[in-house]
Amino acid sequence: MAVASWSIPAIPRAGPTARGVLLGGAFLTAARPPVAWRCRATAPRRVRLGGVVARAGAAETPVAGSGEAGLVFSEKFPLRRSRTVEGKAWVRVDAEPDGEGKCKVVIGCDVEGKWVLHWGVSYDGEQGREWDQPPSDMRPPGSVPIKDYAIETPLDTPHNSEGKTIHELQIKIDKGTSIAAINFVLKEEETGAWFQHKGQDFRIPLSGSSGGDLLGTEQDIDVRPGALGHLSNVLQKPEGPIAEPHKTVPDDKGSRTKHISGFYEEYPILKTVYVQNFVTVNVRENIETNKHAVEFDTDIPGEVIIHWGVCKDNTMTWEIPPEPHPPATMIFRQKALQTMLQQKADGTGNSLSFLLDGEYSGLIFVVKLDEYTWLRNVENGFDFYIPLTRADADETHKADKQKADDKSSQTDGLISDIRNLVVGLSSRRGQRAKNKVLQEDILQEIERLAAEAYSIFRSPTIDTVEESVYIDDSSIVKPACSGTGSGFEILCQGFNWESHKSGKWYVELGSKAKELSSMGFTIVWSPPPTDSVSPEGYMPRDLYNLNSRYGTMEELKEAVKRFHEAGMKVLGDAVLNHRCAQFQNQNGVWNIFGGRLNWDDRAVVADDPHFQGRGNKSSGDNFHAAPNIDHSQDFVRSDLKEWLCWMRKEVGYDGWRLDFVRGFWGGYVHDYLEASEPYFAVGEYWDSLSYTYGEMDYNQDAHRQRIVDWINATNGTAGAFDVTTKGILHSALERSEYWRLSDEKGKPPGVLGWWPSRAVTFLENHDTGSTQGHWRFPFGMELQGYVYILTHPGTPAIFYDHIFSHLQPEIAKLISIRNRQKIHCRSKIKILKAEGNLYAAEIDDRVTMKIGAGHFEPSGPTKWVVAAEGQGYKVWEVPS
Repeated sequence: MAVASWSIPAIPRAGPTARGVLLGGAFLTAARPPVAWRCRATAPRRVRLGGVVARAGAAETPVAGSGEAGLVFSEKFPLRRSRTVEGKAWVRVDAEPDGEGKCKVVIGCDVEGKWVLHWGVSYDGEQGREWDQPPSDMRPPGSVPIKDYAIETPLDTPHNSEGKTIHELQIKIDKGTSIAAINFVLKEEETGAWFQHKGQDFRIPLSGSSGGDLLGTEQDIDVRPGALGHLSNVLQKPEGPIAEPHKTVPDDKGSRTKHISGFYEEYPILKTVYVQNFVTVNVRENIETNKHAVEFDTDIPGEVIIHWGVCKDNTMTWEIPPEPHPPATMIFRQKALQTMLQQKADGTGNSLSFLLDGEYSGLIFVVKLDEYTWLRNVENGFDFYIPLTRADADETHKADKQKADDKSSQTDGLISDIRNLVVGLSSRRGQRAKNKVLQEDILQEIERLAAEAYSIFRSPTIDTVEESVYIDDSSIVKPACSGTGSGFEILCQGFNWESHKSGKWYVELGSKAKELSSMGFTIVWSPPPTDSVSPEGYMPRDLYNLNSRYGTMEELKEAVKRFHEAGMKVLGDAVLNHRCAQFQNQNGVWNIFGGRLNWDDRAVVADDPHFQGRGNKSSGDNFHAAPNIDHSQDFVRSDLKEWLCWMRKEVGYDGWRLDFVRGFWGGYVHDYLEASEPYFAVGEYWDSLSYTYGEMDYNQDAHRQRIVDWINATNGTAGAFDVTTKGILHSALERSEYWRLSDEKGKPPGVLGWWPSRAVTFLENHDTGSTQGHWRFPFGMELQGYVYILTHPGTPAIFYDHIFSHLQPEIAKLISIRNRQKIHCRSKIKILKAEGNLYAAEIDDRVTMKIGAGHFEPSGPTKWVVAAEGQGYKVWEVPS
């Protein structure tokens, strides 16, 4: 097929890819310099553009002409951008009893939204940080119980004397109560976000020994979209000279014995919301001068830049017009023009007008607001395409009227193209050595088509998923950074939260290499290898010091060697978001780094108030336990690329598990993976599912969309853990609500239902299970969960504690079935049943499975043989 591109000579490589921003509970797609432009001027479907060099035309400021200009195109496009709302939350304890002998706790905030208090209590003498539901006489009207440990109460919205809306809730308590503390988290229902104190639950001391991290000093509220996990173990007590500014010691009771005393504290709080704007584009054609007059008008205030390019004729080749360009224009990375709009005299927004030669047939653009905010067409997620001739404009409007049919033809065309490419590739198996370059080109084209398919699939009207494509991997050259390895990977997490305690974990893990390989595992995920403040390795300090609590560098290299000898790949756990400092600055803040990467505070983001960084603002969410690294700095990216490549060469790692990737833009991940060329990579994009009054919502599209958009921001070079699937499995199995396992389109409801080749499915890991148990999988139902992920598309990951337990025989049997029937990350799935107590599906016409107590037997002409069965599950296969 023809692949179109736009560029100026000598720079054929495409720019970084798109990124997304979560705004007020929905996802706004914004593009950093786009990887590709897509248009519909002359083609039956949108085309992804690569790196073809093209000749240029002309663009200039409009001048008066003698001919009459006719309107060719006019449209007002909606835009959605983010706005940060600043406010405060507060806690007030009134210790003086009222007429009923009650004291009063008041919790409130002044930020717009629908606020709910998720809360419980702790009693005197209780250990740990577990919650109990408050007694009935403490519960304000409208409270709803949440299981057996908490309740949720909506905040009221009265108005104060200044007319500003505030939200408050009053909780009345007895003066002599035995309750030691009130524990709570603020929940904003419109976004589903949880707002915490110092990364943990708020704890208001009342009386007795309340323990934990009590309110008493002003701190920022952390936004933790995670599944209300009690994150006490994430923030570890430092070793050595590093003093974390807000460490917590959850079980430290100390001597905090208090009776109710009054206090008042405020906490800064930020919320990001949608703002609706528009951009209007008019195109007028002057036949006598053979010019197009292009006019932009937007109501967005402040600095606005149009990032744009043009095409001509029917070649679908995009170009940068040569000078003269409109005023305030610059060439961006030899890829496009960037023109700053001029502020309108009435202050209502910005506008721009300029002329283009009549030889051009189309113009493409993205609205740029800042380095990380690039607004595209919210209707379809693509960059804006503007036809410059009447014929093209008429064709565009016809296409708009038949949008649903277009999408169907787009997906059919993509699938056909992919199949044709695969057939062509397979026919050249005997010429592998001579045609490696050709094969790589074809595979790269498949990846481009898959990325375009994703752009179609992610639309709200999506009605299909990634088509199953089987590729004989033994006869082809795989592109670097595919994100999926061969597509047949089965991942073992090779450690748990306690593994560091032996001091010889690498030795122990390496001794199991042959056993894991014989079970059918292809990749093992090893723990963080660097020197770290916390013994588990997730607070890295000196990145080049690979002597850790898990063992020495030589023991690590030996373990990797043993896995390679057993035919398995090894992933290193790379913590790139944050790094602990070795030295203090002049203010006593720990933000100066030592070792080989001796960065100063320029390497720390500027918007984390705890560490006084002099870098730029963070491109993601801050992890307040350690300095967040500013990946926009060239020296930081250069050093991290060099470190990753050194780890690949020195240790022998084959790929990466990337920690806390919500903390920095996925485009940086793309840069790191492009440099280190991993065989397999997976990111930990941990995010909260949607709940309403404690009940998980059926539709979790917004949740999986955020994960999918992060994958897309990496240009598909990494997969992501399918947290959506894990969360839905929890509710489906625990509550016998198996109907949750089919989305509104009849597809799997997690990431594997939208982008299966990038979905790494799992039940448990070192955070959710092990001794932390932050989000433990329903007890006794683990095998049902493994039946699901080991028979379905995606890349399944199995937790170490489950492998070496009583579950091992059945897990090994399920892995054997998956390998025997060649189920892979893009396998085709057909959901047969999704009811209250039953879920059943057929995969690749080779395997049928069911989980749940309901009865099911496969039907039809196929001869099915039982391959595995147990409590609540059964698997059939087609005999070989």
